[in-house]
Amino acid sequence: MEIERKYLVKTLPDGYMSFPSCSIEQAYLCAEPVVRIRKEDHRYYLTYKSKGLLEREEYNLPLTKEAYAHLLSKADGMILTKRRYRIPITDTCLTIELDIFSGAYEGLCLAEVEFGSRQEAERFVPPAWFGADVTFSGEYQNSRLALRKA
Repeated sequence: MEIERKYLVKTLPDGYMSFPSCSIEQAYLCAEPVVRIRKEDHRYYLTYKSKGLLEREEYNLPLTKEAYAHLLSKADGMILTKRRYRIPITDTCLTIELDIFSGAYEGLCLAEVEFGSRQEAERFVPPAWFGADVTFSGEYQNSRLALRKA
């Protein structure tokens, strides 16, 4: 089960580029339920996500580079590209995944935080540099971004 909150980011935090990061390319084979393919640096995955906003099932399966390329040609909508920075939250076991988009969504920045329980997610107080909480709007789900015109 994936339990996560998502926020718009208006101002990037100082020093974010010093944290570990990866390049991500992803596309969608289906939006309901979500079936996504992703290239993360030199690793490839197929992911299934059930319906939901704060909580949903998520399963990741490894793909070969060839399988990824084959499935990419069958994707709906656009290919999303972004750089993800993993920023630990001091004094917790939580990590911020800061996504800075390129390509069609150049300039869009989103932050996601995954939690161990719904209660933990509901108690979370975001850092000052986070913007609006868009968890429950669904507007910034990557599957929706891929299927609409930027």
